[in-house]
Order: sequence, then C-alpha cells, then structure tokens
Amino acid sequence: MAVTVETLPAHRIAKAIDALARLRIAVFREWPYLYDGDLNYERGYLAEFAAAPDAVLVVARDGAAIVGAATASPLAAQKDAFKAPFLAAGWDVARAFYFGESVLLPVYRGQGIGHAFFDHREAAGKAAGANVALFCAVQRPVDHLLRPADYRPLDAFWAKRGYAKVPGLVASFDWLDIGETEETPHPMQFWARML
Repeated sequence: MAVTVETLPAHRIAKAIDALARLRIAVFREWPYLYDGDLNYERGYLAEFAAAPDAVLVVARDGAAIVGAATASPLAAQKDAFKAPFLAAGWDVARAFYFGESVLLPVYRGQGIGHAFFDHREAAGKAAGANVALFCAVQRPVDHLLRPADYRPLDAFWAKRGYAKVPGLVASFDWLDIGETEETPHPMQFWARML
C-alpha cells in the first residue's frame, strides 16, 4: 500500500473534517477508548480544534482516501478547563504544543505512519515556537472485561520517541462507552517531551 502523509494547509483542513470525524469514531471505538461516537459532536469538536491559530491536521492517504490523521495545536488555544491542570502545575502553556488524536485504520498500522504523524506535529510545534510537546492517553484497568488478550499498549512506542508520563498530571474526560447509556469520566495520563 502506497500511503502518503502530509500536513494540510489551514485552508484545506475544513474539507477533511468529515473524514477525520468518521476516523475518530471508528478508531476510538476500539480498545482502550471504547468510544460510542456521534458524528455531529465530532464535527463540532474538530471544527473548534482546527480554528485554533497554528493548528495542524496531518493526514495519511491511500490514493484519495484518508486512512489516518493526527491533529495538534498550541496548548494555549485549548479550553480553560483543559489548560487548568497545566497552569496549576506551573507549566508555561504558551510554549506547549498539544497533540490531539492520532487515528489510523488497523490495516495501515506498523508501516511507520505513526512516526510520520509525530514528525509532522513536532515540526509544527517547533515552527509555532513551542518547546514542549504533549498528549494524553486513556487509562483503563488491566483487568477490564473488554481488554483484548493480544492488546499491546503504545507506551514503548511513545517512550522510544522520547515521551514520558508526567507524574501526577492526569485529567478526566467524559464520554459514552459502547454498550453504556450515560457518559462516564475517564482518567487521561499526560505524556510530554522537550522539542
């Protein structure tokens, strides 16, 4: 499969939002997120994210089809509730670049596309004047009933790229899990590395 990876210029991001929304719903439905997504919510969330100054959308294409995507934007452009734990911990949010989702259809994994997503977003963070990149990942119990027996966490991949868990920096985001009727809180551990 010949996959190309590119950072979309700002004027082309809006046209890719629907494809990214569908990808988020498909990929985050899998373990460990188990997210029961809603297309209209996704469109709104992504449009708001993309409107931030210096926001980037990196896409992976197989021909014309978008098969993966990753987002990033300055942490300072995020909502106050999201910035609060960083401000409380003494971070300079003006110098931090937040990596949102990184979603890739299963058949395309293991081909270096995830590394390309990080390369593009790290370059965008440096260009925006950031000195640290960060992201968060959901924390699920190791004995969770829906955890696949063959699941391999991405911790080793992230550590190989120079990222480390930030001790004590955990947020909580609510979403609807598949099979549930109400949204519930989910702990999200932050990882970071200097740029």
